[in-house]
Amino acid sequence: MIRHNLSRFISGATLISLLSFNAGADQLLQSIKADYKERLGAMFTDFHRNPELSTGEVRTAKNLAIALRGSGFEVTEGVGGTGIVAMLKNGSGPLVMLRADMDGLPLKEKSGLPYASTATQLDPITGKVFPVMHACGHDVHITSLIGTAKQMADRRDSWSGTLMLIGQPAEERVMGARIMMQDNLWKRFGQPDYALAFHVSAGLTAGQVNVQEGAPFAGADTVDIIVHGVGAHGASPHAGKDPVLLGSQIVVALQTLVSRELPPREAGVVTVGAFHSGTKHNIISDRAELQLTVRNTNLETRETLLEGIERIASNMGRVAGLPEDKLPETVVLDESTPPTINNDALVRRLRAVWQAELGEDKVSNYASQGMGAEDFPFFTTEPAIPSVYFSVGGTSTKDLQAAANGTGPAIASHHSPLFKIEPKPAVTSGVHASVVALMDLMPLKPSGK
Repeated sequence: MIRHNLSRFISGATLISLLSFNAGADQLLQSIKADYKERLGAMFTDFHRNPELSTGEVRTAKNLAIALRGSGFEVTEGVGGTGIVAMLKNGSGPLVMLRADMDGLPLKEKSGLPYASTATQLDPITGKVFPVMHACGHDVHITSLIGTAKQMADRRDSWSGTLMLIGQPAEERVMGARIMMQDNLWKRFGQPDYALAFHVSAGLTAGQVNVQEGAPFAGADTVDIIVHGVGAHGASPHAGKDPVLLGSQIVVALQTLVSRELPPREAGVVTVGAFHSGTKHNIISDRAELQLTVRNTNLETRETLLEGIERIASNMGRVAGLPEDKLPETVVLDESTPPTINNDALVRRLRAVWQAELGEDKVSNYASQGMGAEDFPFFTTEPAIPSVYFSVGGTSTKDLQAAANGTGPAIASHHSPLFKIEPKPAVTSGVHASVVALMDLMPLKPSGK
């Protein structure tokens, strides 16, 4: 917020306007903190204790829907399975969407928190029972969505337009957004003029907001390579075609894609995460399977990597002397997502607003160092919708400093059974940043005469 002594430089009328602006900002933050104390804190704890797996977020979606209806939103459940859409029409103006993902992960929580999850669930997709925890902060996202709904509903006289809040299932399997779109999301509820989402970050100081231009999250493809061979006795390798050897040659050759086919400043990842073949020491199998994750930050790089994987796999089969009908097969699975690409002009606009209302020291511009992926771009890519995906800090300064200097434990990464965040500053910052952005995107139009 602006706290400098500006009276020497501006008119009295402008000074009064600025003071009113700051008073309103203070009132918003105090209202968010009061809501956290009264109900959001308990809601977060409940969501954390009762996580649900992808496509099985029945309880979570029900409670989220109840809370949003309580703020006056018209809520539709069962969109794309367990997804929900909450609408609040408030006069003429843009339609703006804010999304929060709901699902947990198949992990046994070891965070040591007093409200740690002990839940187990039958996975609707695999049919197996798993322990479940919120190891990626989706409990922060949905709690913040509830808080944002209340603040926007309470301030109807300060904005104009239509607000769309989405509770999205199955982000962890990068399928929930796509399924909601396949359920005619925009046709049923309207195509947004802007789209927003955020993610809590364990590596960022609690209360901090980070927003970057470009791609905060990578695109990801899940790829299988099926390597065919000719089975034989392990003592007679000349009598067969060894798929383990051929698979190993493919793994090594794939490393040339990033190092030799992408420009040195272009980001890309090809990781072979699993290699399965054979049943016994002295048997040459007739089949091997490689499982890959492939990451990119633009669609051109994606095409280069996927085409290169198919070319290397099939031609290494030819090198091994396999006939054309036994060449390795490359299969791109449905667990794929485009890169999350922020609209740069919208980033600059919202960054300026956040700096003005949250404080310049509370807004950063750190570029992501990893190649994590999101399914949010299924909402924003086809058709293209101006969007911003930002981050909110989730770890105290004290814990970050202790981890950095070795006097405390390392900060657990997302998807770790040790993952934990500071809920109060994370949730309140998520609500605060969201409301500030939404109010800027849906300004109240002056009444005409």
